[in-house]
Amino acid sequence: MDLFGPSRTMSIGGNYYGLVVVDDFSRYTWTLFFIIKDEAFSAFKKLAKIIQNEKSCSIATIKTYHGREFQNENFEMFCEKFGIQHNFSAPRTPQQNGVVERKNRALEEIARTLLNETNLPKYFLADAVNTACYVLNRVLIRPILKKTPYELFKGRKPNISHFRVFFGCKFFILNNGKDNLSKFDSKADEGIFLGYSSQSHAYRASNKRTMLIEETIHITFDETDQKMQDKPENSADDEETGRLQKLTETAADQNKEKTAELDTAELDTAEKETDLIEHQINLPLEWRVPRNLSLDNVIG
Repeated sequence: MDLFGPSRTMSIGGNYYGLVVVDDFSRYTWTLFFIIKDEAFSAFKKLAKIIQNEKSCSIATIKTYHGREFQNENFEMFCEKFGIQHNFSAPRTPQQNGVVERKNRALEEIARTLLNETNLPKYFLADAVNTACYVLNRVLIRPILKKTPYELFKGRKPNISHFRVFFGCKFFILNNGKDNLSKFDSKADEGIFLGYSSQSHAYRASNKRTMLIEETIHITFDETDQKMQDKPENSADDEETGRLQKLTETAADQNKEKTAELDTAELDTAEKETDLIEHQINLPLEWRVPRNLSLDNVIG
């Protein structure tokens, strides 16, 4: 088990801390959120009862670090009552609890990427972490066992046909009986996709009109990414076409320059000929020698 927080931004549920619990064999992960560190024990106690009832077995060992939220009287009494061995990592040595530390970092990195890519506010951090945990449980493959954490823990392969591409994308929620609509009122509300429900087969959405978080399946996704539409495809044919286009444009520019040079030379020649003609026109038809002009002063 590992704890992260406090977050500078409060989540929608008013939480600042998160607890990450990882099963050592299957690597199946749970994430729990609460307001203060003292609620870590109550959150773990509730999760332990759920796991024991689901698997019909008891928890043998838990491993944490020497934090006051884990090393306290409540945890000691709970472990003594159910025969759980509570192990601790050495002080200032998180490597000894590396499984959950790496999982914690992976969840935070993915959640940060989801929020920044879609420009969503940071108070959706709990939904982003839950979505990252939900997806990783169903898509990661254990290197040796060649199975996903979900398959190892649940005993069956996960169904991922309901997965969507973009966290935070826009979709439209059907208003099926929530409000009394007139004939020409809008039948759908615009919302934001916030992940998957952990308690039912439904999607989590933030309704922009009612400003509430809903769980529903009556939705239509709009997964068009404007950035990908504006970005040209980097295929080989497009690169070859672009290269040929550049060569064609270069050749056209060179031809234009040559044509411009030829036109300039022709214009200069035509101007010279025009000046010569005008000069010839201004000359007298016959050269008459003045009476008092000495022939010695005539050149040529």
